[in-house]
Formats: sequence, C-alpha cells, structure tokens
Amino acid sequence: MKKLLNDPGNAVTDSLAGFALAHADLVQVHHAPVYVVRRDGAITGKVGLVSGGGSGHEPLHAGFVGDGMLDAAVPGAVFTSPTPDQILPAIQAADGGAGVLVIVKNYTGDVLNFETAVELAETDDIDVSSILVNDDVAVEDSLYTAGRRGVAGTVCVEKIAGAAAARGADLGAVTQVAGKVVANVRSMGVALTACTVPHVGKPSFDLEENEIEIGIGIHGEPGRHRVPMASADEITKMLLDPVADDLPLVRGDRVLLFVNGMGGTPLSELYVVYGRARRLLEERGVTVSRSLVGSYVTSLEMQGASVTVLRLDDELEALWDAPVHTAAMRW
Repeated sequence: MKKLLNDPGNAVTDSLAGFALAHADLVQVHHAPVYVVRRDGAITGKVGLVSGGGSGHEPLHAGFVGDGMLDAAVPGAVFTSPTPDQILPAIQAADGGAGVLVIVKNYTGDVLNFETAVELAETDDIDVSSILVNDDVAVEDSLYTAGRRGVAGTVCVEKIAGAAAARGADLGAVTQVAGKVVANVRSMGVALTACTVPHVGKPSFDLEENEIEIGIGIHGEPGRHRVPMASADEITKMLLDPVADDLPLVRGDRVLLFVNGMGGTPLSELYVVYGRARRLLEERGVTVSRSLVGSYVTSLEMQGASVTVLRLDDELEALWDAPVHTAAMRW
C-alpha cells in the first residue's frame, strides 16, 4: 500500500485539518466530536441541511458545505458511519430556527445513527425531518443495507434541496422537493479495481486482471455480477440501460446526466463514458438538458465510474441551476 499518509489511524483527522485550512472562507471544522459547518454558521430563518457518512468518498459530504447546499456535514471514519454524538451537534449547529432536513444514504449504520440523532434533536425542540437516498439500482439488498444503497444521486438531492432552502422554502417544502429528487434519480456503478482502506492495508476485494464488477457499491460491496473487461461503450451500456429502465424513462423526458468517477479514473475516461451514455439516452428519445462529469462521490482510489440519471421538470431544473458556492461545487 502506497498512500500519502502519516499514521493511517489519523487519516481522517489529518485530511480534515488540511481541508479546514484550504477552505477557511467557507467552512470550519469542529473536533471532539468531529463535524463540519458553514463558516458563517446557521442562517436565521433558513432551513438547515445536514448530511454525512463514512469518509473515503470525498468530496462527499464536507465538500458540499456552503451557500446553496449543506449547512453541516458529519464525517465518520473511513467507510464507517458517524456516531450520534457527532450528528446531534451538527444538527444543532445547522438550526437557524426554521428546522433541519437530514439527508441520509441508505446504509444500515447511517440509518440507525442518524435516526438516533434526530430523536435526540427533537427532544431539544428542533424541528427535524429526514430523507433517505436509495438511488442504486444494482441490488435490492446487501450486507450494508435494507433495500437499495444511496450513492451518487445523493449529490443531486443535496444540491436541489439546498437550493430550495436557500430560496426560503419551509421545512415541509424542502423535504418534499428532496423526496421528489429521490423518486426520480437512479445510479449504477462499475469497478475496474478495488480500493484499499488505509487502516486495513490491503484491497477490499479481489478482481482478476481481466474482470470488472458491474453494480459495485461505494464501499466495495458486491454488485450484480462480474464480467470480462469490455470496451468503454459496452460497459456504459451495462450501466445506463438498467438505470433508464428502472426509472423508467420514456420518449420526451428530459434529464440530468451525471457521470461520476470513483476516485482513480481520469477525467478523460469519464468523458468517454458520458459521450456513450448521452447517445444511448438520445436513442431513447430522451433529452439531456443538464450535465455533470467528475469525481464527486468516490471510493478512495478505486478505478471505475457510475452513471446517474435524474429526470427533470421545470422546478428541479431551476433549483439545479440556482447558485451554489462550496469547496467542490460552485456556479
């Protein structure tokens, strides 16, 4: 294992320290317990947004704290859920008096720990609602979830719900639009190689030189099946078709097409995947009106990619286009 680390046990702490220094104009990092909040704190009268999960998926979630997205993010250890004693102060820090929406990826540890923190926040008279992101079409159940996993579609939920909150929508309306995104977003990923968790020191799973895993999770969970290595166009079709069929997309739909890198894939290759995915959508009579390409929800240094499609209407498109200013996303 070769990584730019000091003590593998301090990987998250050291990374967050550097993140805080690099983006001091946007965020502040609290320690003991660890959570990240907007530099300017909670905005009075605005619904707060909180999300989080295991580290190793950067820039998710801390990279999306700022204007137009999250008010706080809670990083756990690598691939490990944060604890309720981290999540509760993050919710408190994000509360500007208009309530807080908690966005949770569908992993058992995240669900249990965020639910506990929400219950504790409610005893503090904070108005809290939550939304579960489960956009991964690869599997119905796994060792990590009851139901589908939350993966790259989480970015769409955080961006659009964040824009609604920034525009002054109340907690019910922000929660409703977040649910609308969840209902209309689907994802599917592929791994070409495994990743290595720093404190483990060896790859999280084994792939033969000529094998790829279709439907991989962002922690290296098993996918739908292993197949021989194929061309980019062939792999992209294996990802796009299940996504489009599951929504299901129909002729005349318009969508956001999001091609996400898993951490070890060059941007040049992601654009190859994007080009094929777009052609496949156009062959179905679907219009791609918005695009996002890059590594936003990663799995350490895993080589691979995921394809996410979000069906748009006028409301979701306008909220996607709304201004955002975070470390990892800004326009």
